[in-house]
Amino acid sequence: MRGLLGFEWRVAVRFLREGRMQTVLIVVGVAAGVAVVAYIAALVSGLQANTLSRTLGAQAHVTVRTPQEVVTPAAAPEAGVTSLPQAQPRAQRLRSLSNWQALVPVLEADPTVAAVSPLVAGSGLALRGEASQAIALTGVELDRYDRIVGLRQKVLAGTARLDPGEAIVGRELAADLGLRVGDRLLVQTTLAAESVRVSALVDLGVRDLNRRTVIVPLRTAQNLLGLPGGATGIDLALHDVWAAQQVADRLKRQLPFRVESWQESNAQLVSALNAQSISTLLIRAVVLVVVVLGIASVLVVSVVQKRREIGILRAMGATRGQVLRVFLVQGALVAAAGSASGLLLAVAMIAAFTRFVRGSDGLPLFAITLQLQTAWPVAAIAIVCGVLAAIVPARRAARMDPAQAIRL
Repeated sequence: MRGLLGFEWRVAVRFLREGRMQTVLIVVGVAAGVAVVAYIAALVSGLQANTLSRTLGAQAHVTVRTPQEVVTPAAAPEAGVTSLPQAQPRAQRLRSLSNWQALVPVLEADPTVAAVSPLVAGSGLALRGEASQAIALTGVELDRYDRIVGLRQKVLAGTARLDPGEAIVGRELAADLGLRVGDRLLVQTTLAAESVRVSALVDLGVRDLNRRTVIVPLRTAQNLLGLPGGATGIDLALHDVWAAQQVADRLKRQLPFRVESWQESNAQLVSALNAQSISTLLIRAVVLVVVVLGIASVLVVSVVQKRREIGILRAMGATRGQVLRVFLVQGALVAAAGSASGLLLAVAMIAAFTRFVRGSDGLPLFAITLQLQTAWPVAAIAIVCGVLAAIVPARRAARMDPAQAIRL
């Protein structure tokens, strides 16, 4: 670049050196704009990743459940007959997915699906001594279920293990019942009761889940809930989290079951994330407009101040194209210097955020880093904007009449 534009490069650098104060101010302005854009992008990316991690850390990307039982509508009345039908909604009983054993390998063969876990879920009571708590009872195959929610990574005490007669319990429920690893509790449903030993305590990231979660082997839950050999649902984890809605829509057309994506079950969260992304995009656009106007204004002033020098260059044989490129190079240099400084400033801001902004537990609120795929587009856009901002003053300088410029 420098070799191709040797004359333009030398003149542009000379002009920038002569107006050091203006150059420093505009570089600082560009750096501040780039730093704000890069920092906000990294902050929002980290916040959204943390929010999704917490939200999806205890639930599947797509769930397949038994369909709702509905009341058969009353027959249409005959002509001339007045009818006042009243249908009462049916109570939903616990049912198993029909032929779920054959469905599991079909779902596992889907290239979009990363993991499949059948489960039995129902309600019950956890009893220990005189204490009792309502619980959400879940029966799973541990290895399959771990690939869905990463259960082993959430263990606070003990070892995640689901041998017959064992259970994994949420931390809040353990505190309410005074449980520790190795203690026993009685799990009771409307149909049966069974004593289980606590093999691990887990933190699922949501206090309400921690207060009512009891995870037992699949067969144990089938016996307790009266579904021998059954499964009330199948959880799916996908390779692409954001493809969950498309996968769910496709499965709805293929299966006679209720299929729901995490976007449907967390509609408010998805709306909030979309609004956050749009707001971030608007902020970035406004900051880039300010950067463009700042570079343009400084270069316009530079053209006015350098009229005599521009006239002399033209009189010495510099073409309009060369003068035009001189100011385009100035815009690119200022934007490049500002972008590099801005990225360094953004890294410093991120380090300060990570160091000084802490949660109640003394740990950083969430991980935030400036990824390369975030940094280089910001820098590239800033440099392009710098060149675009220089077009108007560059064209003005190129149109100057050499004789008039020297006389001024």
